[in-house]
Parts: sequence; C-alpha cells; structure tokens
Amino acid sequence: MKNLIITAFTISGLLMFSSCKKVLDYTPTGVLSSSDLKSTTAIEGLVTSAYAAIGNGDMIGPIYSNWVYGSVRSDDAYKGGGGTGDVGEIDAMEHYNLVTPTMDAFVSRTWKNLFKSISRANVALRAVNSLSDAEFPAKKTRLGELRFLRAHSYFTMKLLYKNIPIFDENATDEQILKTSNDLKNEEAWNKIAADFQFGIDNLPQSQPELGRVNKFAAQAYLAKLRLYQAYEQDDKHKVTSINQARLQEVITLTQAVISSGKYALSSDIANNFLPETENGPESVFAIQFTINDGTTSGRLSFEDGLNYPHGAPQYGCCGFHAPSQNLVNAHTTDANGLPNFSTFNNGIADLSTATVDPRLDHTVGIDGHPYKYDNTKPFSNSWVRDAGVYGNFHSMRYQQLATSPSYFKLGPFMGTAKNYDVLRFDDILLMQAEAYIESGQPDKALPLINQIRTRAAASTGKLKKADGTFASNYNIKPYTAAGWTQAYARKALQWERRLEFATEGARFFDLVRWGIAEQTLNDYITVEKTRRSFLATAKFTAGRDEYLPIPQSEITFTNGLYKQNPGY
Repeated sequence: MKNLIITAFTISGLLMFSSCKKVLDYTPTGVLSSSDLKSTTAIEGLVTSAYAAIGNGDMIGPIYSNWVYGSVRSDDAYKGGGGTGDVGEIDAMEHYNLVTPTMDAFVSRTWKNLFKSISRANVALRAVNSLSDAEFPAKKTRLGELRFLRAHSYFTMKLLYKNIPIFDENATDEQILKTSNDLKNEEAWNKIAADFQFGIDNLPQSQPELGRVNKFAAQAYLAKLRLYQAYEQDDKHKVTSINQARLQEVITLTQAVISSGKYALSSDIANNFLPETENGPESVFAIQFTINDGTTSGRLSFEDGLNYPHGAPQYGCCGFHAPSQNLVNAHTTDANGLPNFSTFNNGIADLSTATVDPRLDHTVGIDGHPYKYDNTKPFSNSWVRDAGVYGNFHSMRYQQLATSPSYFKLGPFMGTAKNYDVLRFDDILLMQAEAYIESGQPDKALPLINQIRTRAAASTGKLKKADGTFASNYNIKPYTAAGWTQAYARKALQWERRLEFATEGARFFDLVRWGIAEQTLNDYITVEKTRRSFLATAKFTAGRDEYLPIPQSEITFTNGLYKQNPGY
C-alpha cells in the first residue's frame, strides 16, 4: 500500500540484544552480533530494525498507543470490553489499584518492549560507530536518527514509570548491571534531552525517505521533553514550581519548527486519522506501518486491536476503550461557541439539542451518527458490547473501516497499516501556547489556540449523514481578547488539549504534568460513579498513582537494585 522505510525487515533476525534485563540479555540462536556486521548494507538494516522496534508493541504490552495508560487512566474513557473482568489489569488501572506489584502483566510487558527498542538502537549505534565517515558517508545522519529513536523510547518510559535506568551504547554488561533507576529527575530528563540535542545538531532538515526523522522532529521532541521538565516535581510527584528557563526553551524550539514552513495544520482534523492522508503536512514524526508489502499480514499496528465495535458485523470484537460521559459532555458549547467550563458535567448532555464542538464526531461513535466518516453505516447502540456497564459510546479515532485498504483482520483482532503520529503540528502549536501562558504571556497564546479552534470549526466536511444533514448541532468560535487573563488562558489551553487529543492517550500525562491529576480525577470519579457503578471503589491517590509501579520482576531480577516507586 505504501512505499515506506519502516517494514518488518528481515535483518531484524541479526540483532543481538545486550543488557542486564531479562528481555535484553539474550542472543537468539543462529544470529550474528553487531560486531559481525561491517557492510554498510547490513548496518543500514540495523538502523531500519531500530525504527521497526518503536512500533513493536502489542495489545498487552503497548509502547506507542496510550489508550490504556493515558486515556482509560484519565477522565476520557472507560476500559470497555466484556465487563470489568475482561483484561482485568486495565480495570485495576482504571481504579488506580495497582498496589499489588505482582499484578504487572501489562506494566511489565510494556517495560520489556520499550527496553527491546532501546537495545536495538544501542546495537545499531555501536555498529554505525564501528565505521569511519569515509566508509559510511551517512554516519552522522544515522547516528542522529538512532539517538532520536532511543530518546523516544526513554521519554515514553519516563512518562510511564518516572524512575528508570538510563544507559547508552557504550555501557558494558557489567556497567549496566550496576545501573540503578535512582537518577534525580532533572538528571534523567537531561540525559534523554542530550540524545534529542544530538539529533538537532546532526540531522538534516529533510530526509529523502518517508519515515526518517529530521532536525525539526528532534526540535519538536526536545520541546516536548522540556515542557514536561519545566513542571518540577518532588519525590512524591507533586509539582512544586514551573521553570521559566525551560519554558523559554520550549518557545524557541517550537518556533524553529513553526517558522520552518515545513508543517501546517491539515484543512480537516479527519486527515490525521485516515491512511489516505497520512504523512501529510501535520505529521512531524510518525511510526510507519505497511500492508501488502509481500508478507502475510504486513507490518501492522495491533495495539488498538481490541477497540473496534463488538457488535458491528464487519468487526466482531472487542468493544474496549469507551469514551466517558464526562468527555462527551466536555464537547458541549455555549451560545458563544465556547466550552461550558463550569457547567459541562452538571448532567447528561442531550445531544439532540445541545450545541457541540465538531471534534465530538471525529472522536466518539454515537447512535445514528456516521462512524468513521461512512454515512452509509451509522453507528448503532447494538454494536456496543456491554452497554449496561460502560454505556453506549465508542472510540473512533484510531479505528479504520473494514473497507479501508489499510485494514487487516487476524483472527478476532484487527490491525491497520495507518501510521501512528507521535508528534503533530497541532501539538507543536499548543506546546508553544502553553509555554507562553505559563511564562506570563497569554496574549501570545491566543492566536495559537484559535488556529486550532478555527480548524476544528472547518472540520465538518466528512461528518454529514446520508441525507446531507449533520447528526450534531455544531457551534464553535474562537476566543476573544476580552477577559483573556492568564488564568482563563490556562483553562482554555487545558480544555483545548483535551478535545484536540481526545482518546489519543495524552490526557493523563497532561494532568500529571500540570499537577492537577488528583483533583481532576477524583472530581471526575465522584460524579461518574453515579453514572457507572463499576467505578464505585475507584480513587486516585496522589504521590502514587501519577506513575506505574516498577515491575516487580525487574526489581527481583536486579536483586533490589531497582527501587520501587512511592506508594507501591
């Protein structure tokens, strides 16, 4: 379907993972180590294999789709599926009840999968460094790519677990065995940042092949890291201050990406979620997937494979990731086309009369509304697997129609070749807006946020029903300068991020970064458990639930070298 560089490349059989973790210290039988690979062709294969590794998660050990870790753990969505016992560890996460360290199938498998990707990057880095610039003219570029990929995986681990071991390609097995996870927060962020900075210094502005990272992707990712780092946390995860110097770095880095002219908002937000328009102007860095590439099932993304409508005849499984009533309510707007900040969750929104942000119908499957832009098969409540527990809404952004050329069904599960955007231009704009607001310059954030809202207002072309009318009453307007204080701008920014990335897995991490997870999530639970009885015992505990536990299997394997996160 696509001619992309990231495939299920056969050279991956040549990898030797070298580190102290169980997942990293094995050598598959009949393979070669990187020291045996001296040809540029073989080394290019190792680089490609490192790219492939960042997309090598699975449904029970996801490493790029954060629907479990960032959406279900937030106020965006319920677990869904066939009742609370169906994949029970997600139910435990939804209740913030991972206090039993041995209950870590998801948590441990994600840790292992991320360290596999880090290992592949390190193996490839050693191989690339074994050649001179004369022997390998692309050396500098490939080193920049590999350090970017390694930093991406470390960044993901830090969002999930906070306290992680960090080592580079030069670490020996003995040194790795002595590498603990007790780095100071600032030091850990800076170690990861150094890889992104290396990418900025050594990557070209453009690459000849789709999927390869460039200088602007490195600038964007470093901006994202510095934004998280700016919100300084103590040992119990409480945000104690916001570092103004870091915010200025965010502004400078995002401005470099914006002023490059290389990226822009797509005319319709739908284009971010369709394979026909992937790698478009909004995509800054995406994990690439393929189908019809000569293999049995292609190089597909299965991490969202549980999340299709269960009762829909074209799918048949599995009904997970159900948007919450709170999220649906958050899309309602007032007479001025602005969010109902204080009253949005006072009741159950009547979608037949309420005015809403158009992003609702790009995000949530609703009875009688077109599902994934197909107005010949509107979503039906009969497609919902367990409405009595989880309600009738269904997620939609990362699902594809069964008629899509990117779609593949493997047994009961679904995969797609749709790329997975890690960084988009809308994120760059909102990162800069946030940095301006928190640095006391909310006026500079206003036009950035309004760009996002203007695009949302224009994103209705694919939302019409078969009779040419809309299923929802859309009313969204830009903010005005009147009353645009820092406090109001902060509220608007936080709301905008929620709707722009709804069910994409960003919400939980945003709440933790802002230091408002406890208040927001316990307020959410207080109301939502009156609507969904399965949440009756849910409670977010500050100082613990901001991060996942360090897998007990890893603590045991390192004889207690790794220290458990607070509260577990």
